[in-house]
Amino acid sequence: MTQPASPARPATPKTTPAGPRPRGFRPDVRTLSLVGVLAALVLIGGITQPDSFLDMNNVQLILTQASVIGVVTVGMTFVIISGGIDLSVGAIVALASVWATTVATQDYGFAGILFTAVVVGVGCGLVNGLLIAYGGMVPFIATLAMLASGRGLALQITDGKTQTVSVDSVLKLGERDAYILGIPPLVLVFAAVTVVGWLVLNRTTFGRRSVAVGGNAEAARLAGIDVRRQRLYLYLLSGLCCGIAAFLLIVLAGSGQNTNGNLYELDAIAAAIIGGTLLTGGRGTITGSVLGVLIFTTITNIFALNNLQSDVQEIAKGAIIVAAVLVQRRTSTTTS
Repeated sequence: MTQPASPARPATPKTTPAGPRPRGFRPDVRTLSLVGVLAALVLIGGITQPDSFLDMNNVQLILTQASVIGVVTVGMTFVIISGGIDLSVGAIVALASVWATTVATQDYGFAGILFTAVVVGVGCGLVNGLLIAYGGMVPFIATLAMLASGRGLALQITDGKTQTVSVDSVLKLGERDAYILGIPPLVLVFAAVTVVGWLVLNRTTFGRRSVAVGGNAEAARLAGIDVRRQRLYLYLLSGLCCGIAAFLLIVLAGSGQNTNGNLYELDAIAAAIIGGTLLTGGRGTITGSVLGVLIFTTITNIFALNNLQSDVQEIAKGAIIVAAVLVQRRTSTTTS
């Protein structure tokens, strides 16, 4: 006896496994918005001061002034992405600049000044990294201590006096004759640091580990990442950027002062924040941070050309920071 055939099952549609969609060449909304803000500022500057703002000399000045704090911001971006903070960058720049411009250091010429600035920056970053990664100190406290110590040591070295640079090869880098195709050497260094920082963050294991540590340090540890060593490397990177920035500042100013790098920590953090870097870590872009630096530098230049008071400028910067944080919170709430 034959059994009745079982009814055919309806065909189920094939489903695509859930997962992140490929981004392809989709533009980032935050980056586009920052470009729009920068374009609006350029338009405002061109309308209010058409002769001076759009002059090539002024454009070169804006880019040159952005170079020093821009290099610092690249290192700061890595630190914040990892969930840390570095309040000592301004003090490190000051200490590196005065140590590299002492009479004893200048006797070794161009190489001696550059080497000293970089070594002092990396050394301070090493101290920060050891205290935070292996000493268990909170980044805020450790870098705050470095801020106070660095400023104090810089003052002790200079005795409150300006140390003038007498090495011609260093001074010539800041002159117009050293420009390459109309681009100041300091801007080229800033561009190189930006490109290297972007590649490291987006195309290397180091960058992925930095994001992972900032997103969830415990999960990163369970995934096999040495969290303490990674944090040490990140503060070394921040110190390296401070050393490079100190050398650029020496070229720009032609001297070393204990007041160099004043409030650089606040400017770098602000630029990273408006660039889309989360203070809680786990997300950030080098491109956004650089755009943040350019926005702040352009605002400063526009205010100076229009003879507006500095207090209004600071209020404008504060309003931009608040707006950027509110946008971040709204975006995080929408995507969660």
